[in-house]
Amino acid sequence: MNTHPGSWRGLAAVLLLAIVASARTGLAAPPLPALAADLGQLTVSGISSGGYMAVQFQVAHSSLVRGAGVLAGGPYDCAEGSAWQALTRCMSPSSWAPLPAVGELRSRAEALARAGRIDPPDNLRDDRVWLFSGGKDDKVTTAVVEQLAAFHGEWLPPAAIRFVRAPEAAHAMISVADPQAASCGSTASPYINRCGDLDPAGEMLGHMLGPLQPPAADSRGEMLVFDQRAFATGQPVDSGLADEAYLYVPAACRQSPCRVHVAFHGCRQSAAQIGRRFVDGAGYNRWADSNRLLVLYPQTVPRHGLAVGSWKWISNPFACWDWWGYTGSDYPTRDGLQIRAVRAMLDRLAAPRQP
Repeated sequence: MNTHPGSWRGLAAVLLLAIVASARTGLAAPPLPALAADLGQLTVSGISSGGYMAVQFQVAHSSLVRGAGVLAGGPYDCAEGSAWQALTRCMSPSSWAPLPAVGELRSRAEALARAGRIDPPDNLRDDRVWLFSGGKDDKVTTAVVEQLAAFHGEWLPPAAIRFVRAPEAAHAMISVADPQAASCGSTASPYINRCGDLDPAGEMLGHMLGPLQPPAADSRGEMLVFDQRAFATGQPVDSGLADEAYLYVPAACRQSPCRVHVAFHGCRQSAAQIGRRFVDGAGYNRWADSNRLLVLYPQTVPRHGLAVGSWKWISNPFACWDWWGYTGSDYPTRDGLQIRAVRAMLDRLAAPRQP
């Protein structure tokens, strides 16, 4: 055992932070409201680990989801529960760590469906998918996104898959809505960049949902903070989930049902790490205002090791969504802790309004 005084000081600091975080749980955010939301045209999207999560949710609940937008993400269950495979073949494949073949990916998904763990993949046939890859992205290379397109191509016709490539773009959420967005080729926190007039949020929503009204000049709706703990199985931190998450509610959605879009942030983009930069600046909210769309922003939390009240060891220091199994082997299925929590949030949104 390392008994160096510095080690004990570091451990004490970690415990103090955990105790403070634990104490904050007594100050619960308001509950997620029931808004009689229309889930008939549910769409999802994400960047990086959030892109992988969007694909997982789409495939696991293919009978419910009607479209996915993915920036710098790859095919369903690419990692097969292995952090090593996630870091190699599913991000920067090579001759010694090649991407899984499309036939292999399809076979695994169909096997999970036969076992009743995900919806039948044939439900994907009526989906629409919008994909993006940056030419300067050295984290998740274009070959990975191309394999995602090929995976979807097993069920979707070519016209349903739109693949956008931006040669100057690095690994980041691309947005025209964040006034502090970095340059297109930046690779610095909070990983929200601007690439001219490229507007992924608007382009993907239009591709998935059909023609849209122009975005509002600015976001006029309400950004609600809600208690995410209510939707976790056991302790939220054991699911990789934060205590709080966000919902963007256009004014019109307070009066009558609206469609829903789920936006998954990427690694290092949780509210615990960058505040509201992603939920305010990723680009969805102005489109939501003018097109009657609720935007759900679930949140992960950084964790490495144990947590107060938990004996579960989790290594997720960058607050990534689970696309390699740090929460358990069910992670890409309907029983995955994160997928189950987001599904429960959607059920709450779709519940009848309270009198």
